[in-house]
Amino acid sequence: MEKEKYIADLAEIKKIMNRSSRFLSLSGMSGVIVGLIAIAGAYLAYAFIYTDQDYFSYRQANVSPSNVLKTVLLGGVLIISAAIVGLYFTQKKAEALGQQLWGEQAKRFYSSLIIPLVTGGVFCLIMLLKGFVCFIAPACLIFYGLALVNASKYSLDTLKGLGLCEITLGLLSLYYIGYGLAFWVLGFGVLHIAYGLYMHIKYD
Repeated sequence: MEKEKYIADLAEIKKIMNRSSRFLSLSGMSGVIVGLIAIAGAYLAYAFIYTDQDYFSYRQANVSPSNVLKTVLLGGVLIISAAIVGLYFTQKKAEALGQQLWGEQAKRFYSSLIIPLVTGGVFCLIMLLKGFVCFIAPACLIFYGLALVNASKYSLDTLKGLGLCEITLGLLSLYYIGYGLAFWVLGFGVLHIAYGLYMHIKYD
């Protein structure tokens, strides 16, 4: 009996330590909405890149300066929209769990997430300026996956699984050059929705 009580006490202490050292306020619903935003954005990007072409014939990507600018601006809008949605739902869950949105746990989490993301963003921008457009989608997925894996040690362990899936899709996208947008939809759209639903059912 004493041994069982001792084990239970240790489990409770471990749970408290995890809550105090990890940022657990990630919302599953934000993942679902971000995934839907990504799919809508990919559809618009597809319309920009393959504009004014017969739908039933071979379609060649049009990477004119005008289309590239539209796509970059669209990407900026998508990132801002996703960030706003994520912060809104994260704030609501943080309040419910009694955590601070910008507490010590959150700072460690966001710093681990942002560094690989910014690095990946600069890398993709350089690829764009150099004309290596086909490498942008794979790089986005790979760097995003690395960011999630890096930040997972300060949050939920399931985040690492999502990151590894994103990296895998990025590498596949790098191998199957020309299907970057399709892999982009799978990674940022479908995976986010599936992960968000899982998180919502299990934690929310």
